[in-house]
Amino acid sequence: MSTRYKRWKQIGLLVLMGLLAWDRGEAQEKIKLSYSSVDTTNAIYYVANEKGFYRKNGLDVELVFIPTTTTSVASLIAGDIKVANASGGGTASAVVGGASLAIVGCYINTLPYELVVQESVKSAEELKGKSIGISRVGSASDTAAHALIKGLGLEPNKDVPILQVGGAPERAAAFRTGRIVGFPSPPGMIQLAKGMPHRVLISTADFSKRFDFPYICANTTKAYLASHRETVKRTLMALIESAHFFKTRKEERQKITAKYSRQKNEGYLEASYEAIAKLYERVPKVTREGTAIQIKEALARKPGATLRVEDIVDDSLVDELEKSGFIDRVYKQ
Repeated sequence: MSTRYKRWKQIGLLVLMGLLAWDRGEAQEKIKLSYSSVDTTNAIYYVANEKGFYRKNGLDVELVFIPTTTTSVASLIAGDIKVANASGGGTASAVVGGASLAIVGCYINTLPYELVVQESVKSAEELKGKSIGISRVGSASDTAAHALIKGLGLEPNKDVPILQVGGAPERAAAFRTGRIVGFPSPPGMIQLAKGMPHRVLISTADFSKRFDFPYICANTTKAYLASHRETVKRTLMALIESAHFFKTRKEERQKITAKYSRQKNEGYLEASYEAIAKLYERVPKVTREGTAIQIKEALARKPGATLRVEDIVDDSLVDELEKSGFIDRVYKQ
């Protein structure tokens, strides 16, 4: 056996060992990501984990559940989480307050909410003077409440008081006891409320024009984006593959959502899938119009501050993925 042959054999073995190590995850980059709810709006984060899309794109992911945008953003700023799901409103507020963050992709650019009310409330006129509940001021449910009330031709707070009630259990309790007559809810969620007579008075899907809102967005710090650009890119790639899977593999997606939400209610799983599947963006660019509105609201709470859309939105990685043909290849599978 020649020396040259032995050398090439050794190189071949090293390459094979490297590939095997990659397959075992030993050569993958570790990164901690967070998602903010177990419903279908956040499903791409945990579907990517379950179906191996992070691993496929060279990432060893620790996926963390952080139920509020405020806490998610705080974890980004602290450096504990590297890429987090957060709405554009939460990111804008943090940046106006001095944080250095970037929205690098948005997978849902509208607010998929419906206004659930007591069965006795049959019209906008009958809602006047009655209170609806939200989780907290500045949250997605708060934004949804204002939009839905305006969609009915009423004035938030003036015609319909908005109460800060708390999370989903607290809102359900307040609804059951009559403290509030309604609350904004993601599609299908009310299917889980057994024994609570209700009706959906209006949905953002009923609006004549899409309600632009950067809702399910991948966020990171500008420092991490600069130092780990390829890692962030691969995160976006995994989420794009996950969104495609969500849209096209309904039965498998239903099982994963049931696992994470700990719900087997067929009505909920079906309703939430039908509402959300069509909203996931093929090309996850950030809505400029929706971001501008969130920036305006954030600036109103911080007199003297300035902020532009281009200061917090960085679509360059999504542009690269689109131009490279990656997204087309995913959607041709």
